[in-house]
Amino acid sequence: MSEQENAVQHPDRNLALELVRATEAAAIRAFPFIGKGDKNAADKAAVDAMRAFLGTVDFEGLVVIGEGEKDDAPMLFNGELVGSGSGPKCDIAVDPIDGTSLTAAGRQNALSVIAVSDRGTMLDASQIFYMNKLVTGPEGVDVCDIRKPIGENIRALAKAKNKPISELVVAVLDRPRHDDLIREIRESGAGTRLLLDGDVAASIHAASSGSRIDICVGIGGSPEGVATACAISALGGLIQGVLMPRDEQEAQRGVDSGLKMDYVYEAKEIVQSENTFFIATGLTDGGLLEGVRRKGSVIRTESIVIRGRSGTIRRIVAEHQSSRWI
Repeated sequence: MSEQENAVQHPDRNLALELVRATEAAAIRAFPFIGKGDKNAADKAAVDAMRAFLGTVDFEGLVVIGEGEKDDAPMLFNGELVGSGSGPKCDIAVDPIDGTSLTAAGRQNALSVIAVSDRGTMLDASQIFYMNKLVTGPEGVDVCDIRKPIGENIRALAKAKNKPISELVVAVLDRPRHDDLIREIRESGAGTRLLLDGDVAASIHAASSGSRIDICVGIGGSPEGVATACAISALGGLIQGVLMPRDEQEAQRGVDSGLKMDYVYEAKEIVQSENTFFIATGLTDGGLLEGVRRKGSVIRTESIVIRGRSGTIRRIVAEHQSSRWI
């Protein structure tokens, strides 16, 4: 075997363009369940489709962030190996539907998501379900800090962006746990964008140029935080996370697995590699991506591929023959 063949293989752009087929498949298979009130059926359809397509891709992906432990999730569980087994070895985070409740209700911003990094570089936060996150665009780097009160961060970011505080928009999940946070945001003079679910799309918006959302804050899923980090560094933005265990037992499991409590994880600690990919396909319409559309014999999807190493963002619009998906 040649020296080149012995060298460590890293995920490249061709892998990302293969993986987008898996997010497209998940979104297409979940499409019939939009607005039907059955989030479990939608999720199962997406999981089955994503798993099937991942098996055709030439890589060895270790699921660091998946559908849960093996006993609870028969496919795409934490620790599962996916792919053909040949090609680059990667860490992979999968969320066949980010926003199952949105899908079941027919609401906006449901996505199918895959994030990839070099093997051994993705934070395994699976023992702690929740993470407190702060995400901004490039203007927030070295300006905002999750340790500071939200009002102070809003004022600092407004100054950095040369923008009136009254025009700043802060995205936050609409949950009782955020009542005080929402009040503080509004008292600062900024506006809120309250999310029913799906803070991945809002975080990407917050880090993107020209977006109406300036900051995404609050407690959401730690898996979503890890996947989002693969995109934020490529966009030049800021992401910080603090793990939020629900009880002492969960905290102890986190500590036993090597996680740090009461600690601010920076982007380079959440994903310790610049060679990252974030891939998402829209399931329902949203500000980030259009949802799946079917017209006659054609199914249309829109996806985004963000590459950390080059900082490139690609949008992929694909038309699929519906006869192939019956």
